[in-house]
Amino acid sequence: MLFLDAVQLKPTLRPPVWLMRQAGRYLPEYRALRTRYTLEEMFRNPELACEITMLPIDLLGVDAAIVFSDILLIVEALGLQVRYPEKGGPQVEPKLQKEDDIYALSMRPLEDTLAYTYTAVEMLCRQLKIPLIGFCGGPFTIASYMFPQGEILSWIDKSPQAVHHLLSLLQKACERHLLLQIKAGAQVVQIFDSWANLLPESLIHEFAFAYLEKIIQALPVPVILFCRDSGLYAQRLAALGCQVISLDENANLEELVKTLPHNVALQGNLSPQLLTTGPSSLIVQKTKELVRIMHPRPGFIANLGHGVLPTTPVDHVRCFIDTIHQEASGGIEHKIASGLPPDKKPNFVPRS
Repeated sequence: MLFLDAVQLKPTLRPPVWLMRQAGRYLPEYRALRTRYTLEEMFRNPELACEITMLPIDLLGVDAAIVFSDILLIVEALGLQVRYPEKGGPQVEPKLQKEDDIYALSMRPLEDTLAYTYTAVEMLCRQLKIPLIGFCGGPFTIASYMFPQGEILSWIDKSPQAVHHLLSLLQKACERHLLLQIKAGAQVVQIFDSWANLLPESLIHEFAFAYLEKIIQALPVPVILFCRDSGLYAQRLAALGCQVISLDENANLEELVKTLPHNVALQGNLSPQLLTTGPSSLIVQKTKELVRIMHPRPGFIANLGHGVLPTTPVDHVRCFIDTIHQEASGGIEHKIASGLPPDKKPNFVPRS
């Protein structure tokens, strides 16, 4: 399949394309469902999650699906709750206020706690003709929602061992969550450590990347890593053993193409804001420029630098995807390199 070939650095006639948050609020069909169901109901109902996951496949023709879920649902396996108010973003309750709160946490069986997600994955894999991506949040990013807003850095300063204890719990939970999605049929997984860039340079490996590396080592399928400012950390992310780096819109692609090792694929990185504002002619121009920069590097997956914004016109999304599709018929003669240099091999080696 096109997407899996790109992930594994095989030649493709055109880049595969999918979008972070591709089954979201910019779609009228999704908004219609939101008038009838809460987010909690949509996440926890496998039939609804499947229906929403399928929307961009049916409407737009993307090359990969990603299960409709949320990174914070996993905190329920630690005995906490997550709410999705109409305004203000998701809320984890109760917040961690003291060290005893952290050390009192214990992991419950994810097979029970998040059974609806694994059921949705199984249902999707029975009907999809394209690969399904499973996902989770990075331990640091999930942890950042578990303290009162903005306090995780002060906790690292005053109680680093307690934070490490929490991150270790979350690492094990994330591993198990991804393995259960893989068992249910997910062929690739993406880890969203969106807020890792909040950490200072001196702490980002210890409190974020080290835990990502442990998760990657435990998984038998290719892994895509995403964080904000991923272009600044691309070399370090590649060294963690992931197979794909998802680049934010600020990444300097021309520089990264020259400097990154060829045993890691790249995903990204059209600006979500551009996709919202347009016009279509500029979207076409920037999309072709994106593909031109990535040619002839093997392993390129077209995507955005972050998720689709709620106010994005569907026609603009379709314009981006259609421009990528046209590369198969020689739009600008995109031919991914016929293979890797002889001394380079893909990061991914299937594990038994």
